[in-house]
Amino acid sequence: MLKNIMNNTVFILGGAQTDFSRNWSKEGKNFVAMMREVVEDSLENIGLDYSEINNIAKKGLLQLFVANFDGQQYFNQGNLGSFFTMIDKSFIGVPAMRYEAACASGAAAIDAASAKIRFGGIDMAIVLGIELMKTQPAKLGASFIGSASYYEKEAEGIDFPFPKLFGRLANEILKKYRVRENLFMDCLAEISRINYSNAKRNPFAQTRSWFMNKKHAQFRKDEFNQTIGGLLCVVDCSQITDGAAVIILVSNKYAKIFAKKRKLSINKIPHIKGEGFTVAPVLFEDKMLLSKNQPYLLPLTKQAIDNAYISAKMNIDSINLIETHDCFTSSEYAVLSAFGITKPGEEYKAIVNGTIDFNGKKPVNPSGGLIGTGHPIGATGVRMMLDLYKQTANKAEQYQILNAKNGIMLNIGGSATTNIAFIVGV
Repeated sequence: MLKNIMNNTVFILGGAQTDFSRNWSKEGKNFVAMMREVVEDSLENIGLDYSEINNIAKKGLLQLFVANFDGQQYFNQGNLGSFFTMIDKSFIGVPAMRYEAACASGAAAIDAASAKIRFGGIDMAIVLGIELMKTQPAKLGASFIGSASYYEKEAEGIDFPFPKLFGRLANEILKKYRVRENLFMDCLAEISRINYSNAKRNPFAQTRSWFMNKKHAQFRKDEFNQTIGGLLCVVDCSQITDGAAVIILVSNKYAKIFAKKRKLSINKIPHIKGEGFTVAPVLFEDKMLLSKNQPYLLPLTKQAIDNAYISAKMNIDSINLIETHDCFTSSEYAVLSAFGITKPGEEYKAIVNGTIDFNGKKPVNPSGGLIGTGHPIGATGVRMMLDLYKQTANKAEQYQILNAKNGIMLNIGGSATTNIAFIVGV
């Protein structure tokens, strides 16, 4: 079995993402237009054409994966895998399916695609994450997102339920680790500043032209930065975003063919080195009970990260950058120790001393993360994987981390209910 895994290393050829600042409804374009654009951009970026895709498909060695959280409510459409057939005739007859795991839908689709390559006998998987979220008013859209929790118990009748859940997480951090509130709030402001600052380097980031500095992030509860959930304000939140992202994964066999045709070294093509996947109790209060006598506030999130390290035979010392799920500043703060950057309860040290800044020892979210880049829910995990590919392939341009050989990502769904981590490197 171990030999089979080694013979089926999953390589990443690349992909594309849409500009997350766009409003597709205002452009008069629907989800099919978004899917077509991001797939065609991906093929162009990689140097593939439909004739090559068609040859792989005819041999039964291609499969399609769509990550989407809530197409039924946001744009009245399910069965999204089938819409690949509207992109090009090469996709007619090819197995295609939608994957949903709340905000971890993208990573869940990648997990399924990776497993299919390793053990299912296909040579190529196209993974497409998509969400159109600007089709609905903010409060109604927030109610849709509430279904990623236990809706009846944690979201029904509550305006903006997820900021409130992650506001509770902020309170639990203070309670468990007894961090001074002023220091903690200053750290949350710094996380916000870093992500907005990083986003300015990213030509696809939703907030790349927005104003944000540390003083603004610190100045809370005014008309421009209203409280939205407990200790959290507007600047602590990720964005409502229209967007799609694609990555193309291939087998070891196909990667060799691809590299030979293009006179590339296969050793320079990034691949998935490790993975961890856990599911925690759905209810937030049950998660807190689980962590009561443990050093980590989110022990099953920590376990997903540890499993990725174990499968890659690596640890934080080998990691050059991190893409983490900063749906809120509190979610980023809570997992800094889980990555191994600090000890649990000492997360503030990595923020205060600049460790997680763009030029720090362990830069976090050089892309801008969900706060800066945007959070089209179904596309987020795919976008994270795409950014790990760009960094380790030295293709991130303005936001390239120097000498980035290995990166780790964490994509979570719900209130850290579904936890999926991947390590990518060369």
